[in-house]
Amino acid sequence: MKKTTIFALLLSFVFALGFTSCTVDDEVRVKPEQGNNDDGKNPGGLPGGGGVTNSFSDNLEVPKLKGGNSLFITHTLDNGDVNYSVEWDKEKKSNRWSCWTLTKKNTEDNVKRARGDQFAFDPMLPAGSYLEVLNFGRGFDRGHLCPSGDRKSSRQANDQTFYMSNMQPQYSYFNQHVWQAMENWTRENFKEELHSCSDAVLYICRGGTIDNPSYLLKNFKGLLVPKYFFAAQLLQYKERGQGQWKYKAIGFWYENVSNKDADTTLKIHVVSIKDLQDRTNIDFFCNLPDDIENKVENVSRDQVLSSWQLPN
Repeated sequence: MKKTTIFALLLSFVFALGFTSCTVDDEVRVKPEQGNNDDGKNPGGLPGGGGVTNSFSDNLEVPKLKGGNSLFITHTLDNGDVNYSVEWDKEKKSNRWSCWTLTKKNTEDNVKRARGDQFAFDPMLPAGSYLEVLNFGRGFDRGHLCPSGDRKSSRQANDQTFYMSNMQPQYSYFNQHVWQAMENWTRENFKEELHSCSDAVLYICRGGTIDNPSYLLKNFKGLLVPKYFFAAQLLQYKERGQGQWKYKAIGFWYENVSNKDADTTLKIHVVSIKDLQDRTNIDFFCNLPDDIENKVENVSRDQVLSSWQLPN
């Protein structure tokens, strides 16, 4: 049986401690040194599930944790690498977001997408905190948040993306065409970035709108169906010949529609990070130093479009 090292953190405990630590020691996910103000950061290095320490809440891909009835879960691989993390609302029995990174190492194309019915319940979710269903019903796909296509470096990494905690109900056409177009562009654009900066890292957070009742399509027998889906993506890179890290971010906002005429064009779905935060009430990239965080958040939509190579 495959060994899976997974950490879980009850967020109400996190916020009760009131720490404001923000460090990343990972050899790939490099914590920028600029800025000293840790206000609004996630705490790190706190006790997690199984008596181990969850030290991943202060990684750059992790947004501000909501707390309350939520769990913060990090799936790791046998080699110790982080695969992806999830914020799970136990009361709503739904994923708020999944977050992960793309690096040169974890984007290696070593395995095929899992074949057959690989969907499974997340072993870290306690009983009663999730719906015991492996299908979302007719017309809805089990839409990956952390895509299978982003995790083909190993069999274990790919299999973990099929946990139901990483799924949201998406209309079939939306999932297979509109949302997938963004997933594919993100992956291919990052691989192009590696040609000029092999140490580049892309920090990604994607989810559905589960917290605002007006942003829900329906509540079907306890299953929340988000009306909108979002993505926040931060690129850490170096320009050729330069030694200092640079950062740029892009947001996407999509309506979960069944219309087969839905537009797959990426540009019409682009928003600034500030706009995305206002729509979702989620503080993305909160673990950045304040000066860098403020800079990437307050770039206008027009500036975002000009700084990313989006197809027409």
